[in-house]
Amino acid sequence: MNGLQSLSQWRDYFGNPVGTKLGLINAAQSIGSVVVLPVVGWASDRWGRRLVLLAGIIGVVLATIIQATSTTLAQLVVSRLIVGAAGMFVVQPAPMLIAELAYPTHRGKYTSAFWTMYYLGAILASWTCFGCESIQSNWAWRIPTIMQAAYPLVQATFWLWVPESPRWLVAQDRAPEAMAILAKYHAGGDLNSPLVVREMSEIVDAIQMEKEIKTPGWGALVETPGNRKRLFIAVFLGAAAQWNGIGVVSYYLTLVLNSVGITDSFTQTLINGLLQLFNFAAALSAAFLVDRLGRRTLFIWSGFGMLISYIVWTACSAVNSMTGSQPAGIVVIVCLFTL
Repeated sequence: MNGLQSLSQWRDYFGNPVGTKLGLINAAQSIGSVVVLPVVGWASDRWGRRLVLLAGIIGVVLATIIQATSTTLAQLVVSRLIVGAAGMFVVQPAPMLIAELAYPTHRGKYTSAFWTMYYLGAILASWTCFGCESIQSNWAWRIPTIMQAAYPLVQATFWLWVPESPRWLVAQDRAPEAMAILAKYHAGGDLNSPLVVREMSEIVDAIQMEKEIKTPGWGALVETPGNRKRLFIAVFLGAAAQWNGIGVVSYYLTLVLNSVGITDSFTQTLINGLLQLFNFAAALSAAFLVDRLGRRTLFIWSGFGMLISYIVWTACSAVNSMTGSQPAGIVVIVCLFTL
């Protein structure tokens, strides 16, 4: 959306949306995600991680077709609602499947690396917009929109070779299949490997315990002080994550750049592309450090880093607004990267 907003071809075609219209276009994807959130986890347990993942991939491709052929603002919003809903069917089971398939000592790195792949998609999106910026037709924004389906199609191509979750297989009374998968990927096919035997034992015991324990209601979340504390942390972190700058940088970068005097689409799309490359490198570095430094350490220091970046950004943005200082505007751009 950053790249598309920088393209005058996109703005002109959809009537230069601003204010609530622009907010609705940007928020539609998140709205779609929230709507399907209650059923995604249930679907993953009911039909398995693989089928839910495939459904999400197909949904994103269909949403891309709708968006790429958009002729009205309403069609654009609907397409983003669908891509948000379908995307949730990918990002919910995928990290679970990775964690349940990964070799034990690799689990932390793999699950962390999964979330860095957001920037791999952002790199494709931003540089496609940059490359199409000079096209003097609607294809300037339709081509980047079509590329939204590129990675999902790659995923669909290799989907057949993705094994099912051993944990889900055990829960479906298909323990032999689960053991065969663990043996293949964790022990070179050795069904008698001590690691495979131990993993199977842990999975079977955990699922058996879950079946024996009565499923608690929603009220259990607030019954005890410990549960209330955990609920607060989960809700607060989820809400705070939406206020850490990702919304501004992901959806309104064009407006930020406009505010410091950078208004031409070439420079805006170039900055967007460079920003995604930098973000990918930073995120991947953090993923590989997660086991060395720990989750808590990375979380706390990244929070302090973002706070400092925001303070400098706010101050320099104010100076630029009041005096037109070009150096202050440049510092704002630097803060986009450090954020």
